[in-house]
Amino acid sequence: MVHGYKGVKFQNWARTYGCYPEMYYQPTSVEEIREVLALARQQNKRVKVVGGGHSPSDIACTDGFMIHMGKMNRVLKVDMEKKQVTVEAGILLADLHPQLDKHGLALSNLGAVSDVTAAGVIGSGTHNTGIKHGILATQVVALTLLTADGTILLCSESSNAEVFQAARVHLGSLGVVLTITLQCVPQFYLQETSFPSTLTEVLDNLDSHLKKSEYFRFLWFPHSENVSVIYQDHTNKPPSSSANWFWDYAVGFYLLEFLLWISTFLPGLVGWINRFFFWLLFNGKKENCNRSHKIFTYECRFKQHVQDWAIPREKTKEALLELKAMLEAHPKVVAHYPVEVRFTRGDDILLSPCFQRDSCYMNIIMYRPYGKDVPRLDYWLAYETIMKKVGGRPHWAKAHNCTRKDFEKMYPAFPKFCAIREKLDPSGMFLNAYLEKVFY
Repeated sequence: MVHGYKGVKFQNWARTYGCYPEMYYQPTSVEEIREVLALARQQNKRVKVVGGGHSPSDIACTDGFMIHMGKMNRVLKVDMEKKQVTVEAGILLADLHPQLDKHGLALSNLGAVSDVTAAGVIGSGTHNTGIKHGILATQVVALTLLTADGTILLCSESSNAEVFQAARVHLGSLGVVLTITLQCVPQFYLQETSFPSTLTEVLDNLDSHLKKSEYFRFLWFPHSENVSVIYQDHTNKPPSSSANWFWDYAVGFYLLEFLLWISTFLPGLVGWINRFFFWLLFNGKKENCNRSHKIFTYECRFKQHVQDWAIPREKTKEALLELKAMLEAHPKVVAHYPVEVRFTRGDDILLSPCFQRDSCYMNIIMYRPYGKDVPRLDYWLAYETIMKKVGGRPHWAKAHNCTRKDFEKMYPAFPKFCAIREKLDPSGMFLNAYLEKVFY
């Protein structure tokens, strides 16, 4: 018999959303999950499955039953011949990396955060950068899905193929993902090189940057022309690091947090802070070498609000210059650094923000120094307006104000996904407030 807990508060990592589910479960087996679903059907309750709780939006919130997958976190099978690994859906990527290391394997691409579960990473459309690489869900070759009525579907290109193309970015709306098979590559080392540039230079030479480096991204410092270009590429060099506690923490975190807090009283300081910190921390060339997963992931130190939209790759220059012009025309609107710009290959996953087009992700951020909210509405709305104008699609896990009407315009396969969702979950067991805005 599965044991549930009352009065548990769920809160996302950024502490921007929280909720009190009626019952909170931590199942250890498929049978226990089935019990929870049977109970939910009987009592007409909604169910939300959660992983690491890292999504900055309310996508994981519910007042019904919550299933936390943290105890279903084993590696089930490693196929050395195919270089594939099958894992339970609740495994944290941070725990998967050392297991893959042991077998001389790695994932070809990873997001910045590893305290996230395998099913959560794919379900929210998590991405990194590299125009030859898709979002993380494109590395999934098979998965098993437990649907509302207790059926288990095996999904891959060759079995339940339509459900597979929906379930790789599932939003938690199709059922409970139980296991995932990921395509790996042989273990590799990366060299990360960062160097200063200007917005004009990077935007004028975008194609050559994309050709030069396999995992290319850049950081723009709003209220300036400053850019930090970051290349990551395969290397045989031994691990080395230019990290330094004083600069990374004392200056890059503690001093920055204090100055951003002061800027909540003197908003005019933000432009100066952005330029000062660029000069202080990003003005020289830096190199780091390490195992791939240690270079891909980095620590998010600040509690923060973020938006991240995928736009057609060819619109990168137009959108960024428009954002810059908007900030110049409205000096009262402040934007924290950085605006992070990444690139991703198109795919055929129904609700992938990169569906059928190579994309540029443009991530904006507002930090919360000492937990204090900084006014961001004008910046947020101006950004969303530009993103919509150039045909953008928002990151599913991050904050956005879009509704079904928007998604029908953005996603050619939206009706197809809806039909699959309604067939798999006719009573809406897996819906919550966030998903109602998406589907109704």
